[in-house]
Amino acid sequence: VQLQAFGGGLVQAGGSLRLSCVVSGRTYVMGWFRQGPGKEREFVAAISWGGGWPNYADSVKGRFTISRDNAKNTVYLQMNSLKPEDTAVYYCAAKGGPGLLTGTMSTYDYWGQGTLVTVSS
Repeated sequence: VQLQAFGGGLVQAGGSLRLSCVVSGRTYVMGWFRQGPGKEREFVAAISWGGGWPNYADSVKGRFTISRDNAKNTVYLQMNSLKPEDTAVYYCAAKGGPGLLTGTMSTYDYWGQGTLVTVSS
């Protein structure tokens, strides 16, 4: 299974971006994580195969939306009302089998390369 994330860029505070992650192969739970400058990688959002009841980090609830199009093997992260503290490299990740929508990195089997999101103030 390979994952390829893209869609990052530079945006002003209050703006929006949509990240995409194209997946080759069958996956179940998909997640987005991020790592800001000088920070540890942290959980952002996760979604199941069926797409219902996604899980979000408190810091992004109400601003970010995770979704997936299984026909296109793609997972999206719509990011609205972006803040400078959202600046980070964003990574998509996948579980090779059914599992909980957790933010525990060790439970994800596959990782994509990151895509940089920079939010200017």
